[in-house]
Amino acid sequence: MHARLNQLALCLAGAALAACATAPPAPPRLGLQLAPAALGAAISVQQHLRVERGARIDELDAALEVDASHLELVGLAFGQRVLTLHYDGREMRSWRHPMLPAQVSAADVLEDMQLTLWPAPAIAAALPPAWRIEDQGLRRTLYLNGTPVTVIDYSVMPRWSGTARLENMLYHYRLTIQTAPGDATVE
Repeated sequence: MHARLNQLALCLAGAALAACATAPPAPPRLGLQLAPAALGAAISVQQHLRVERGARIDELDAALEVDASHLELVGLAFGQRVLTLHYDGREMRSWRHPMLPAQVSAADVLEDMQLTLWPAPAIAAALPPAWRIEDQGLRRTLYLNGTPVTVIDYSVMPRWSGTARLENMLYHYRLTIQTAPGDATVE
């Protein structure tokens, strides 16, 4: 009987350890904050953003303006402002509505916008060691230690027109950015 209790205790301990063992946490976000001027254009676009994470889908309408001195983003959900972001290349200021999901941060939104829209050479110059970016036609891939971690597919060029689909394998979400047809203003 004592041997069976020891065996049961070992099995329970093993099960407890297995339950505690999880995949290693994803590395921290890049923290990419490129100068607005690095975009190489002044744009003003109306976009629809759709974020899919597991079974959850969040949608947001956004107005994005970028010129050499600043980036402004205003996000709306159900006609109500839920996010504002101002970035001048040095300081980011943001405001978020409490109804916005907790995992949506202004810094992450800025990073995804810049990964999607900014030229690859500007991004490459800001990447830490072990990261690299590659453009091949209408596909952009971000690598960490040689492994693809983010893939962005574009429907057309320039990148801020049409539809861009960002698949982030590191953080397990998909972002679709659809620019309103004929809406992109470029200077």
